[in-house]
Formats: sequence, structure tokens, C-alpha cells
Amino acid sequence: MMNNISPAAQVIVSIIPIVGLVLIFVLIFFALLWHHREVKLQIKTQTYAPMEFNWKAFTFLSGLSLVAVGIVLSVMFWAIKGLSWGLLGGLIPFALGIVCLIFYQFLKNEK
Repeated sequence: MMNNISPAAQVIVSIIPIVGLVLIFVLIFFALLWHHREVKLQIKTQTYAPMEFNWKAFTFLSGLSLVAVGIVLSVMFWAIKGLSWGLLGGLIPFALGIVCLIFYQFLKNEK
């Protein structure tokens, strides 16, 4: 089946993800550059107010989403391949989500 694909098509298929990643990195670079210049101008005009990051909300929402994704992936991989190394693709996000939720509990009890 792989022998029927032309070399030009193989090159195009392999270049598309590389071009996509390069474009994403360029976009992120210019977004960070724009934010840096914006903060620099705010500091010059003395209108800069640093934003406080809400760790409680971040850990809670990321923990819930990682647990949900981990459960779905684990069930899917279990149904497809049974007990195999592929099951780690769902168990790793599940474990990271549990860790985030435990960290949320520590933050919640702190204040």
C-alpha cells in the first residue's frame, strides 16, 4: 500500500506539519514581542499594573480537564488494545490531573 504513494506526495505530507509548527512558533514569538512592547510602554507612561495569577482556578480547571481527558483516553485505549503500554497515553494525563487537584486542595487549605 505504501509503494503506491508518489515521492512528491510523501514530501508534501512530511513538510505540512513542519510548516505548521514553524508558523505557530512565529505567531507565538510575535505575540510575546507585542506583549513585551506593550508592557514596556505602560511602564514608561506609569500605567502598568501587574496582574495577579489565580493559581487556585488554574490548578482546579487544569486538574479537572486532565482527569476528564485521561479517563476518556484510558477507556478508549483499554477498549482498543486492552492492557498494553498504549494505556499510559490515558493514565499519564489522569495522574497529572489528580496531582493538580491535590495541589488545589493544598492551596485551598492555605488561605
